Amino acid sequence: MQQKMKALVKTQRAPGLTLQMVDVPSVGPDDVLIKVLATSICGTDYHIYSWDEWSQGRVKPPLIAGHEFAGEVVEVGENVTDYEPGDMVSAETHIVCNRCLQCRVGQKRVCTDTAIIGVDVDGCFAEYVALPAENLWLNDPDLDVAVASAQEPLGNAVHTALEGPVAGCSIAVTGCGPIGLMSIPVLRQCGAAQVIATEVNPYRLKLAEKMGADHVIDAGSEPVVQRVMQLTDGRGVDGVLEMSGNPRVIDQALKMVRPGGRVSLLGVPSDNEVCLDVGNDIVFKSVTVQGIAGRKMWETWYQVRALLDGGLDIEPVLTHRMDMEDFAEGMQLMADGNCGKVVLIP
Repeated sequence: MQQKMKALVKTQRAPGLTLQMVDVPSVGPDDVLIKVLATSICGTDYHIYSWDEWSQGRVKPPLIAGHEFAGEVVEVGENVTDYEPGDMVSAETHIVCNRCLQCRVGQKRVCTDTAIIGVDVDGCFAEYVALPAENLWLNDPDLDVAVASAQEPLGNAVHTALEGPVAGCSIAVTGCGPIGLMSIPVLRQCGAAQVIATEVNPYRLKLAEKMGADHVIDAGSEPVVQRVMQLTDGRGVDGVLEMSGNPRVIDQALKMVRPGGRVSLLGVPSDNEVCLDVGNDIVFKSVTVQGIAGRKMWETWYQVRALLDGGLDIEPVLTHRMDMEDFAEGMQLMADGNCGKVVLIP
């Protein structure tokens, strides 16, 4: 096969990515080489592209970016028996140590020695990517490659949604980026009685309606907590999926949830100093507050498969498909918020 490939590389400690010809990665005895057919842009990729404070402290160039993908197996290592050339796959992007306490007690998603593809090791914004076979997920060959590439963030939505009761419940989704948007049909399919979405971006508010939210609240112009109370007859929602990471919205989430409800936090604040009324909004209300990291390995992946097989439709979230060479346009769409999920085709 060819020895060179196109890839989007973080070449230096500065904003941007560079389209380069680089070596096709080699395959170790326990690895698999995959031809990338679709790769989608995540918020993390935009952080790396824009070179924010988090990226500066974590990423060590040169590095091929990207961690969400679908592709075809083209080569397997000598110890690999579960996959063969021609298999259609995606991947769990957390490469874990399998030795720490968390890994050994079934909590691999919070492994203390995790390496994330496209962040700590070379990723999938490329024509080929090599990964440990244990990280692969076998796809239905009939699954659209763009949908297949978005299974990893869809897993985040599923994990967040299903960490508490859903059937018959009223649930608020605060922050309608791609993961928040995908959580809406997950909640619908799992029997939520009422789904309320809050967002400041008009484009994404319309997408939230399209994805099946019963009510959308413009958080930039409406009193969010008061509106939620009106929509729930003054009780508050049974659960909140907090996807924005905005400190003010986290405070609102704790105020809009009913006593005894749950708030599941996936959004990460850029400023870790978040002011909350812990006594009144958590302790005295007996609210369960959950931190959500990644996906359960591999429970969430099976849930994602079952939901997709059951008719879950995330196509409206995949708003843009473009050639990988047009990555800068995709990143600008992310910056402007005028998109759902952007899919790049190598």
